[in-house]
Amino acid sequence: MLTRRALITATPLLVAGCSAGESPYDRAARDLWRLPDLGGGVPMLALVHAATLAANGHNTQPWRFRIQPRVIEILPDFSRRTPVVDPDDHHLFVSLGCALETLLRAGLGYGWAGEPELLPSGGVRIAFSSAPARPDALFQAIPHRASTRTEYDGRPVSAATLRGLEAAVGPEVALRWVLDPDDRAHLTDMIVDGNSAQLADPAFMRELTDWIRFDSREALAQRDGLFTAASGNLTAPRWLGERLLPMVMTEQGEAERIARWMKSSAGAAIFTGPSETPAGWIAVGRAFTRFALKATAAGLKLAFLNQPVEDIWMRRRMAAWMGAPARRPDLVVRFGYGPELPRSLRRPTQAVLVP
Repeated sequence: MLTRRALITATPLLVAGCSAGESPYDRAARDLWRLPDLGGGVPMLALVHAATLAANGHNTQPWRFRIQPRVIEILPDFSRRTPVVDPDDHHLFVSLGCALETLLRAGLGYGWAGEPELLPSGGVRIAFSSAPARPDALFQAIPHRASTRTEYDGRPVSAATLRGLEAAVGPEVALRWVLDPDDRAHLTDMIVDGNSAQLADPAFMRELTDWIRFDSREALAQRDGLFTAASGNLTAPRWLGERLLPMVMTEQGEAERIARWMKSSAGAAIFTGPSETPAGWIAVGRAFTRFALKATAAGLKLAFLNQPVEDIWMRRRMAAWMGAPARRPDLVVRFGYGPELPRSLRRPTQAVLVP
């Protein structure tokens, strides 16, 4: 067993980015998080690249892409599902919606308008036609959007910015603001309770650990999962990280961290889709992506705190609190002004293409 002395001794070895200059991980992230200037043509590979930058659960990247002349299909990749935290593939299809909306926004920026069509398989087929290029603020925000899992600075967001975010969501998906101190305290309690239930579930912890990338070498080799440095945490080789995790990810410690995160945020938003179906979940992913890109363009940071919507009993409690017991709240997102953190990676475009 690792003792406190051993932990203290190991800590200097855990700090990321100690060497001078740009690390291989930093270089990979810099090369990834950009939109290429193509100078003409039908940018199918560029659109797929943009779509892979979309938000997705546990950074599992549960999607495949098929390219045809002026057509792209986005297909669910069930081999990358997370059956413990996402037993009905809700997050998987929300992630698919995030990729779809990012792809459509990238298309408009490059001068190609996409018309999406849901497929019986659960995927989406997008047919493109030429259109005037619209490299607007949402297009420009694609390579800057991130899930920033750290404390923010507590500054409020203006009413005009909130109105713009609400307009970006659109009418199909319901948006519930959580700005009032009492509501924020109540939501914080539900997030903490949901998180505590997950930490007490050995299957959840095994699945989470499988998707954690404990150091930059592992993150660079896999190019998926939850890189610890991207959450502002220390890094370590997997053999050590797995042993340290139960010491640092405790129920009390996580409750205190969630409380700090929520207190430092300007507020939170809860997204509720039109139906409890893959089509409804894709709609949630699309609406959230517009919200996230609009927020990013306004200089805001965002992060998910989805614990209370991932447990059925906690989800019912949240729905009742929201006054809509028959509806399913889909996403909980906090937002505010905060720092930049290291970016997560994505698999290469060629790795997500299918014939």
